[in-house]
Amino acid sequence: MPPRRRKYNNRNLTGLTLVLSLVLVVLLIVAVSLPENSAPGTEPTNPTISLGTESTQSTQPSVPPDTEPTQPPIFLESTATLAATGDVLMHGPVIRSGLMVNGDYDFSSIFTYFADYVTSADYAVANLETTLAGLDNGYEYKGYPQFNCPDRIVTGLKNAGFDTLLTSNNHSYDTRSIGLRRTQQVIADIGLSHLGTKPTADTPNYLIADVNGIRIGMLCYTYENDASPTGKAPNDHKMTPEDAALINTFDYSNLPLFYGEMAKNMADMTAAEVDAVVMFIHWGSEYKIQQNTLQTDIAQNLCNLGVDVIIGGHPHVVQPLELLTAADGSHKTVCLYSMGNAVSNQRISQMNLKTGHTEDGVLFSVTFTKYSDGTVILSDANILPLWVNHRANAQGKWIYPILPLDKQIEDWKTQFDLSDTMLQNANASYDRTMAIVGSGLTDAKEYLAQQKFQTEMALGVE
Repeated sequence: MPPRRRKYNNRNLTGLTLVLSLVLVVLLIVAVSLPENSAPGTEPTNPTISLGTESTQSTQPSVPPDTEPTQPPIFLESTATLAATGDVLMHGPVIRSGLMVNGDYDFSSIFTYFADYVTSADYAVANLETTLAGLDNGYEYKGYPQFNCPDRIVTGLKNAGFDTLLTSNNHSYDTRSIGLRRTQQVIADIGLSHLGTKPTADTPNYLIADVNGIRIGMLCYTYENDASPTGKAPNDHKMTPEDAALINTFDYSNLPLFYGEMAKNMADMTAAEVDAVVMFIHWGSEYKIQQNTLQTDIAQNLCNLGVDVIIGGHPHVVQPLELLTAADGSHKTVCLYSMGNAVSNQRISQMNLKTGHTEDGVLFSVTFTKYSDGTVILSDANILPLWVNHRANAQGKWIYPILPLDKQIEDWKTQFDLSDTMLQNANASYDRTMAIVGSGLTDAKEYLAQQKFQTEMALGVE
């Protein structure tokens, strides 16, 4: 420790003495600041800092000039779970189930048991397979083949926890231009988003949802029956050119046109800095529990384009889940070929198909994980089988509640107020669905868990 400076307190010192004293102090400071072995003209190797009354060793570490600054640790920042369910297929009897004595409609009975599962997701989507043309535009409320439903179905879906409704399907033009346009307006007025149709031709084909800080780009397309770039005909209903510009469609006979449009969509979403892409697509063969070759080919091409998740509808039955690999090996896609029906009147008694598959559906959910360095991965996928229990309520009115066939519920009979026959049918529905999706779901979950582990190891996630 260098010696302390001596303090002078004699007030009678002359000015010269004060000056000399100051000079001596400076010389002392310089002397004690140099190591004993320092030669004149050499730099000290371990400098000290003089604080005036005593010198203290520097505590700052010596950092070589080429040392990289320490990077902050990477941590899991957020997750976003997106859930989707199949066709809200509003047949006449389903519409009538919501009719009240005052003439208004209330469809909440459909979602009584289901809503908690929907709201548990961060973002939820359903396919609205009907139009909302109202009653003052020359149309009446009816189901197949020209669907037109009361607006209250959207209220029911919103109250159940859904955020976005898919409006591009083969029934989007059942009530022609007024239905195409009014459906969008009703959904917006009630406070939900819609995807697949749009209010103006220059509106993007996609929707970007910020879910817990994760930007998910979503698209919805339906098959149609006109291979020209501008002429479109869902269910063979020829659209006006103005209306054709307001719906996302593809034609099986001109798939290169579709892939070109999708490539542009992907580029535009990349420019908009999306973290993940989910494609909802209306395709396939009705009542077939296996996807067809066109679905397989389209799914592979969408995988090659970089789509992360493909979620299908239209067959009215559940179809398999598959993990796809891009042609260049750089990307994998989780594809559920069909979610089946969410709600419909396609009961065994009404169908030529007597297997019960048209009574089945799923709530399909995928989870994205974001890390603090900006990395986003698809980290999990899950399926909750659903069954529509067509039954009479306490007032004797026929209703269509969607039952979540959750195996964590020990007593379905009590929870859902089931008879023995209903319980037997619910179990049969669960078994049918898991026989179709079970193996693919297992493969996807195992791969995604492995990818999450490897990603976190590579990032050094703490």
